[in-house]
Amino acid sequence: MSGRAVLQNILKRNFSVSAAARSQHWQQHGIPGSNLPFGIGNKFKLTAYFILFFGTGFNAPFLLVRHQLLKK
Repeated sequence: MSGRAVLQNILKRNFSVSAAARSQHWQQHGIPGSNLPFGIGNKFKLTAYFILFFGTGFNAPFLLVRHQLLKK
């Protein structure tokens, strides 16, 4: 392939990707939380998600140490 053909392929790919990204009507710009993978409307559910997410990461080292200490 010549350099020109490679450049044309790259430009076509970049244009198609940007065109696909622009066609996503579900994303509403300017609304806080519209791009999050979870809903923020229910405070209690959001709190439970935060506790589970951060709690598992915080407790994992302690549980691993406990497991190692109890192992025979």
